[in-house]
Amino acid sequence: MPCKILTYGQIDRTDWSRLVRESGTGTWFQTPEAYDFFASMQELFYPFAIAVINNGHLRGVCAGYITRETNPIRQFFTRRAIIIGGPALADDATDAEVAALMNAVREEIKHNVIYIETRNFNDYSRWRSAFEKADFAYQLHLNFHVDCTDKDAMWERLSDNRKRQIKKQPARNLLVGKAHNEQDVREWYVILKELYRKKVKTPLWPVEFFIEAYRQGVGQFLMVRHEGKIIGGSMLVEDGKAVYEWFECGLNAEYKEQYPSVTVTYAGMQHANVHGIPRYDMMGAGVPDVPYGVRDFKAEFGGTMVEHGRWHYISRPFLYRLGKWVVKMQK
Repeated sequence: MPCKILTYGQIDRTDWSRLVRESGTGTWFQTPEAYDFFASMQELFYPFAIAVINNGHLRGVCAGYITRETNPIRQFFTRRAIIIGGPALADDATDAEVAALMNAVREEIKHNVIYIETRNFNDYSRWRSAFEKADFAYQLHLNFHVDCTDKDAMWERLSDNRKRQIKKQPARNLLVGKAHNEQDVREWYVILKELYRKKVKTPLWPVEFFIEAYRQGVGQFLMVRHEGKIIGGSMLVEDGKAVYEWFECGLNAEYKEQYPSVTVTYAGMQHANVHGIPRYDMMGAGVPDVPYGVRDFKAEFGGTMVEHGRWHYISRPFLYRLGKWVVKMQK
């Protein structure tokens, strides 16, 4: 029987949740709950979810969002579809099923975006020909996965530099814990926004995104406090497979002896270990052979560097090249 394509509203949520949970490529970002979270902020996102079934069985789900801007000119030049984590596929999905899914994704949204991008957290190499058949091109991209199953081994894999910095925490009057309230999230956001303005130089969602995540309990917000002041923190999301470090920042230049970014990253790894979650996913480490300070920072936490890449479909080549040029000029 030919594959059948479903869109959101046609997908059985129980089957959807089960597939993501059981799939080796399933992540929190592909769950119905993630879709609901993005859908709750219609001023920022146009969410989508597309699935493929074969012989009555759900074989793959691809959930993501199209970015939304209130300014129509900015929306025209920046619209893109992002599939965080990559699609959730049955472990024995066939090339035909995967190609049908990604063809449907492309056809459903290509007229509304400049490009479609999957940001893979797992290995899709077995289905490479299926993605290529659906006109998605592969781009190299690195990441770090940290094994958090054994607390002692996790510590031993840290670099000597990281061990030294973390050992200083008790003597530096640091407290690490969850955000107490929305005001904590707002204070942390000021640090994050400055990081994006000075160093990252890519768009950052407004503070309302993070407040809504806190209200809905979507993110775990870990804060680093020094003498009562928030000097760093992270936003984590998790499922039974991994803790994902979605955002992290710290006043590292102002508090050189407190190492807020190091402190909160290791705290996230400890959170994974304590809660029996086997992996800490650092959500990206740049492109191979291109210098990247963030990669150097993450490399010292004892993770395994993986290259699971990204799949790209470009529907507006000229606007895509123009956008890359603008980003390059900003940096």
